[in-house]
Amino acid sequence: MDTSPLFQAVDGFAVLSAEGMAVQQALDRWILDRAGEVGAEQMRFPYLLPLQDLARFDYFHNFPHLGLCACTVSERRWTAYSDNDPAATADRIPAADLDDAAFALPPAACYNVYLHARGQDLGQERVVTTVAQCFRNEAHYKGLERLRGFTMREIVRIGLPAGITTHLGHFRQRILGLGQVLGLDLKIEVATDPFFDRSSDRALAAGLFPTKEEFVFDGTLAIASLNYHRNFFGERCGITLNGTVASTGCVAFGLERWLHALDRRFEGDARRIIQAIGDAS
Repeated sequence: MDTSPLFQAVDGFAVLSAEGMAVQQALDRWILDRAGEVGAEQMRFPYLLPLQDLARFDYFHNFPHLGLCACTVSERRWTAYSDNDPAATADRIPAADLDDAAFALPPAACYNVYLHARGQDLGQERVVTTVAQCFRNEAHYKGLERLRGFTMREIVRIGLPAGITTHLGHFRQRILGLGQVLGLDLKIEVATDPFFDRSSDRALAAGLFPTKEEFVFDGTLAIASLNYHRNFFGERCGITLNGTVASTGCVAFGLERWLHALDRRFEGDARRIIQAIGDAS
């Protein structure tokens, strides 16, 4: 078990203490303030995603190993379970006892933003911030660094390429500045965006202009990222701005990963962490 005054974590499950919650809320307030600076509207979306919507984004083509589905016990097996059939009381429910899955647990916060705007001509650029409990089937789990379920706050811009690159550049400086005030040695690393087929023109363009940059703590842990999707989601969701297919970009914060980094930096002292976050405002 990974323990701290701020949290306990074991086997991909985490419990935050009152102090840990206070730190996470202070960090989220800092992000919300920064989102307000760029005119972001706050939104909250459903806790499940229809699989047909994730399929629209080729999610299971790109991440077949990460997806977690939500499904029900089949009606034909209800009696066995309600009658306490020994075969129905194990720690796992056999796949044969389940109906086909129609929904997935959200793997990221931003997908619902694009789905909510699908089929619309927005007329002008839009900035949205949302938070979601996200879930991924990882190969292994470790403390707050890699969890079965975690909290993701995102700031998403739907617009034209120039506006997207300005949005991401603004937050690149904001995050680096936050890291400096907090004493976190963050390094920016370019990551591969799997939404682009490596042989496509889009992928070639991505090689000239990075589509995903990660802010890495302690050499290995990405705690935030900048993501430029070009017009991928605009095309897939039919989102336009005055007839032009929209481009999208998002800034993502893994809140539990930030908590891990801050716990390491300040040795679990919530008061000092919250004060430092306040100084960064």
